[in-house]
Amino acid sequence: MKLSILLSFFSSLALAAPVLETRQQPTLCSPYGYWSGNGYELLNNLWGQDSATSGSQCISLSSSSSTGVSWSTNWTWTGGKDLVKSYAYSGKQIAKGKLINNITSMPTSVSWKYNTEAVRANVAYDIFTAADPNHVNSYGDYEIMIWLARLNNVYPIGGDLGIRSIGGRSYNLWIGMNGNMKVFSFVAVGNQYDWNGDTKLFFNYLRDNEGYPVATQNLIVFQFGTEAFVGGPANMTVSKFTAAVN
Repeated sequence: MKLSILLSFFSSLALAAPVLETRQQPTLCSPYGYWSGNGYELLNNLWGQDSATSGSQCISLSSSSSTGVSWSTNWTWTGGKDLVKSYAYSGKQIAKGKLINNITSMPTSVSWKYNTEAVRANVAYDIFTAADPNHVNSYGDYEIMIWLARLNNVYPIGGDLGIRSIGGRSYNLWIGMNGNMKVFSFVAVGNQYDWNGDTKLFFNYLRDNEGYPVATQNLIVFQFGTEAFVGGPANMTVSKFTAAVN
C-alpha cells in the first residue's frame, strides 16, 4: 500500500462528528465545518491535517439550488508530502434504503479548475455502499472512486488492472482493500475538467466483471471533491456540481 493513497479509508473515518455551521456562514474554515441545503451538502473535511507541519483550508459556498451547487476551496499544506490532509467535498444528500439494484441511473456533471497544478492532489468522485441501509456515512462495505485528475504522482490504493472503457471514456481500474472495505478506483486517462455521465454505469461494469453485489448494497454517499496532499496556496473552483439518484 502506498503512503500517498491511504486517502480512501482514513479520509472516510474522519467524517464523524462534523461541526455544524449556520447557513448564513457560506465560508467554512473549521475542521468538518458543514453546510446543507437544497438537497446538497459541503464538508470542510480536514481529516489528515495532523500530518502537516503547517497549513490551513477553507471551503466556500458560491451558490446553491435544487439543481446543484457551486463552491471553491483554498488551501496550503506543508510536510508529509505523501499523506492526504483533506477531502473538501460537495455531496448529494441520499435517502436511506436505496439499493443499487433498484437505481436506474445516477446522472451527474461537474466543471472544476485549479489555479495551479503545482500541487500534489487528486480530484475525484467518492461513493460508498453498504449492505446496512443505516450504515454510518464515514465508510462502507465498498468504495467506488472516479478520479477525474491526479496531480503530481498521487495514486489510488491497490493495483492497476489496466484500461477499461466506461460510458465511452477510458479509465485505469485500480482495486485494493482498506481494512474490510473493498475499493474500486477508476482513474481517467487524461485529466477531465468538464465531466458528465451516469455513474450507475460504473456499478453495472463492476456487477458484470468484478462480482459487485448490486442486489444487497445500498447507496450511502455520493460525493465530489479534492484530496489535498501538499502545496499551495491553491484554489479549486467548482463552477457547478449536479447529481441525482433515479
